Order: sequence, then C-alpha cells, then structure tokens
Amino acid sequence: MTIQAPIRWGIIGPGAIAKDFRRGVLDSKLGKLEAIATRNPGKASLKEDFPEARILDGYDAILADPNVDAIYIATPHTGHAEWAIKAAEAGKHVLIEKPMALSAFEVDAIIHAHKKAGTFAGEAFMYRLHPQTQKLWELINSGTIGEVRFVTASFGFQMGRFIPEHRLFASELAGGGILDVGGYPVSFARFVAGAAAGKPFLDPVKVVGSASLNAEGTDNLAAAVLLFENGITAQVSCAIMANLENVGRIIGSEGTIEVPAFWFANGDRAGGDGKIDIIRKDGSRETVSVGKQRHLYSFEADAVAEAILAGRQEFSAPGMSWADSLGNARVLDKWRSDAGIEYSVEKSVKRINTLTGRPLKSDGAVIPKRSIPGVQKPASAAALGFEDFRTFSSGAILLDAFWEKGGNIFDTAFIYAGGYTEKLFGEWQKSRGVREQAVVIGKGAHSPLVYPDVIAKQLTQSLDRLQTDYVDVYFMHRDNLDVPVGEFVDAMDAEVKKGRIRGPFGGSNWTRERFDEAIAYADKHGKQRPGALSNNFALAEMLDPIWAGCVTSSTSEWKQWLKDRQVPNFSWSSQARGFFTDRAGRDKRDNEEMVRVWYNEQNFVRRDRAIELANKLGKNPIHVALAYVLAQDFPSIPLIGPRTLHELDDSMNAFDIKLTPEQVQWLEG
Repeated sequence: MTIQAPIRWGIIGPGAIAKDFRRGVLDSKLGKLEAIATRNPGKASLKEDFPEARILDGYDAILADPNVDAIYIATPHTGHAEWAIKAAEAGKHVLIEKPMALSAFEVDAIIHAHKKAGTFAGEAFMYRLHPQTQKLWELINSGTIGEVRFVTASFGFQMGRFIPEHRLFASELAGGGILDVGGYPVSFARFVAGAAAGKPFLDPVKVVGSASLNAEGTDNLAAAVLLFENGITAQVSCAIMANLENVGRIIGSEGTIEVPAFWFANGDRAGGDGKIDIIRKDGSRETVSVGKQRHLYSFEADAVAEAILAGRQEFSAPGMSWADSLGNARVLDKWRSDAGIEYSVEKSVKRINTLTGRPLKSDGAVIPKRSIPGVQKPASAAALGFEDFRTFSSGAILLDAFWEKGGNIFDTAFIYAGGYTEKLFGEWQKSRGVREQAVVIGKGAHSPLVYPDVIAKQLTQSLDRLQTDYVDVYFMHRDNLDVPVGEFVDAMDAEVKKGRIRGPFGGSNWTRERFDEAIAYADKHGKQRPGALSNNFALAEMLDPIWAGCVTSSTSEWKQWLKDRQVPNFSWSSQARGFFTDRAGRDKRDNEEMVRVWYNEQNFVRRDRAIELANKLGKNPIHVALAYVLAQDFPSIPLIGPRTLHELDDSMNAFDIKLTPEQVQWLEG
C-alpha cells in the first residue's frame, strides 16, 4: 500500500513521553496524530492529554487499525521488543522510544522482523535528528579543535529516594540509569568518534563499565570507559540518584567543544537553540548556534516520515541507523555485564514465552523431520549448536526460533562455555516444557580428560545442568588411543543400562578404524554397539584439523564407509566455516585458519561449482553447501551454529534445495 503525507501516527502507551511525542507530531511538517492505544481507555485524562486522537482499547487494536501508518512505542522498556515485532507482523512502521530493546539480541530481533516486513523501524534518540547534531559533526570533522582525543558525556538526575516498584528502579521493569539514560552519553561518544573519522559513528573496540547497585540489583549510578580504533577515549556516566554535570565535552589537540544538555539541544522539549561552545587553546570562546527551533520531537517524527515516503527502512545519519542502534546496544550490554546486572525479567522464571509474549509454537515445518537410527523420536534434519550465548534471554531468542521452524535437535557439551550452554538449555527446556519432544545431544570426555571414568562423572554434571535425567544421543568429545576402546564402550554402555543415555552413543572425532574396533568389541561382549559419529563433514574437505584431535569424514573413503554401515554422522562445521561465502577466494589469503584448513584446488573447484549451481537455483553457494550435507545416502545431520535470526533464516534456504545424486557427484568433481 502506498503511503502519502501526512503520516498518520498512533501511540502505544499514554505516559509522559507519549505526551511529549504528541506535541512533536503537532509541530511536525509531515505527520498527524491519529490514535492512541491504552489498556485503560476509560481514564478521564486521556481526552484532555490527547484531544486529537481516537482512544483505542488495547495495544492490539492499534495494530489492526487501517488508519494508522506508523506507531510510536512508548511502553516501559520491557515492552519495546514485543510490540515492535508485533507491529512489523501487522505491517506497521515504528519509532521505538530508547532504548530500542533490553539487549543487542532483542534489537537484532526487531530489525530482523522489520527487514522481512519491509517496514521502517527506528530508535527515538531525538537529539540525533536536531540540526545541532549535524552542525556538531561538521565542526568535529572539519578539524575545528584539531585531532579529537578525549570525550566525556554524562546524563544524570536525582530521583530523591529509592522506590523499588518504580520503573526507574524495578528489576522486573529493567530499571536503572544505564538503560534509561546511559544510552545518550554512549551514543554521543560513538557519534563524536565517528565524526572524527568521517563516519556517522564508530563502535568502540573496548568497553569497561561499573555501577553502584541498589537493592533491586539495578544501577543508581554508573560509569564506563570506551576506547575507539582511532585512539579516542571516552568516559561516559549516568545516574538516576545524582545530578551529574550533563554536558558533552570533546577535547582536541587545538581546543575543546562543550555541548550543554546535548540531548535537549541546550533547551527543553519545546525547542532548544542548539548552542555549541568552542574553547580555543588560548582560552577564547566562540558560541555557535543553529537558532531557536520547533519542538524537539518534531524532528524525529519528520525524519521517520521522510524515510517512509522515500521507501527507506531506517534513519539516515545523523539519526540512529540499524547498525548504529545495534552498536549502541552492544556497549550497554557490556556495561551492565561488567556491573553484574541481569534484570529479573530476563531470567527463565519470568521469560516463559517468546520475545513476542506468545507461548512457544510446536507445529513448525520449515525444517523437516526424519528418522535417525537409534533415536526414538522424530528428529529434525538439522541440529542447533548455540555455544556463543551467555545469557538466557539472548539464547532463548534463537532457541525459540529454531523450535518454531521445526528444529528439535540441540547440540550441547560438557565443555562448552564452561558448562553455561548446558545450563542455558536446561532452563529453556524447563521453561518451555519441551524436553520429551527435544533430541538432546550430550558430549563429554574432551582432551585432556579422555578416560573411561570421566564419562559418568561429567554426564552427572551435564544432566544436572540440563535439568533432565537423560540425553538422547551421547558422544565422547575426543578419543584417547592409549586407552583400549573396550573400556570406553563399557563406560558408555553402563550409562545406557542406567537409562541416562536413551539412544545411540559414539565418538566425536573418531577414526574409522577405532569405530570398527569399538563395534567389534561391543558385539563380542554383548554391549550396545556404538551407533553414531560426530565428525566434520562438508562439501569442502578439511585439509588440516581446525583444532587438535579433530577428524574429517569428507573423503571418498569415509563416504563409502558411512554409506556401507549407515552410521549417522552429526557434522560440525558442515558449511566449512565460511569457505563458501565471499570471505574466501583464490586471491583472499588474509584468514590464516581458512587458508590452512580449506585452501586447495579440489576445494576451490567444488566452491566454483557450488557458485554455479547456486546462481541457477537463485540461492547462495553456502545454501548449496548445506544442501550437499543433507543429500547424502547415509544419515547425515548437519550441526548449524547461527548467531542471529537472520543467519538462522538464511540457513533455511538449504531446505528448498533437493540435490539429485547426479548433482551431488557433479559438485564433488
């Protein structure tokens, strides 16, 4: 549907910030206020506060309203991601009050939803759209104070007393200064560092943060130091229990720039004069002003409208682009991680639904189900590895999405993240109630602790972390050729008899000879046969092990062995770790690991053919590479390791490709 000016605005949440935005829309050139959604439509003051707007009962009503083009989300922080994603699903553009979400992972989920929907999404740092900000960029970039070396920025106010249930303090509402006002000095520092480099922003290469916490575990006062690649250091601070200096200060080799109350353009919401003070080395001062302007919030309302009318999905600089908002959120994540802040609303006991606030769905069919020998449940054609997540709230986003697409195999290991991966999965499966439908891979006995007696000890700890009494598949993570293979078979068979392994067991990074020896031992002594492997298998053959003790099964000899025995292989690095993306190439040799592990002419010929076939199919080479692993004539289950929803969705393209045996042979050359 073509949208024309004026953009018809709706507001979710009728709080104080919504009143400010309403005045901004009234003062804008391209917008009008159409409606406001509230959970208490009978409140007497609503008509007085929003006289131009229709009052809608409930937030869902505004998503369904055909007369609303764009929605300003003014709920508490904890509702930002939920309603921004629901708005994308409803085809609505959004401006989200800062912070865009509680974490960079939630911000990424919002961006992903709007990218798919083709709608606009922006973070409401109103000062970034005021003319003062563009003027500041020009002063810095033109060398007005020489080489920028140090930045300080603060935003702090005094609440007076601690009120645990107040949104500014309550952990359940993601309270504290870092999320409420800390984003302003962080975005200012990143903007200044970018201006010094001729860019819209720069992300710091190092962040060190701290905070003073209250009884809710949220921050009353906080400070952080940011280091940028161009040598600029920034010191940022925020507070809800202290009146800070509230100035942005930029120190250069030839002078200093000061911007009082930079987020209000040296004024208030009604409109500041955008004053910028320049202090020279000799002490002389010059004041630059962009002059009295209209309402501060009118600029962001018009910037959203201009983007929508132009068909853009994000702000143009100096507004917060998607990459800018993601970078800001990552700094805030690191800041509060350093301070030891995890909001109660982010923990598994509270976050029992998906990010949209809905219960987890179990009817996904994007990832097909298959039967795996020895596994008693229908199993997805691919397994999810999620070693990189360090909080429940971040990991749950990907786990939920994988499950809702039909995925139900999860690759965990005793050693991953010091046990945190298992703990995260345990909390997730318990909160979602999916353990009996999930296929859980457990792994133990990694180097140097590859001994039979380690298996039971580590499995006990793993099951405790996983909050279950069994795994569906078990692998030894490595092999130890100094130990007779029968001792390992005995140890794993004992766990089968205890009911702690209820499916196949085997080895990760085991050789064919060792596996055959283990099968022979099991048959001779009446033990359960090893029934699965987890070796590398990919279209590109691994030339040199990525890590010590690793084994590839990509050779023709291995393929024949797997076919003859029909042993399921759960393949790690199934897409050759970027070899089938533009990160690799015959002339690209800057990645030492990629060159060492994958670079030879046979692999490049296979890469060439994957590119050729992908072009014919309208896919990417990496999709063909994953489809190759899926298309084998033995049970071949790739382990995929997406870090974002976009990467997960991208992997799903492989399931659209059904390679014939002839195509498989042609890809192999």
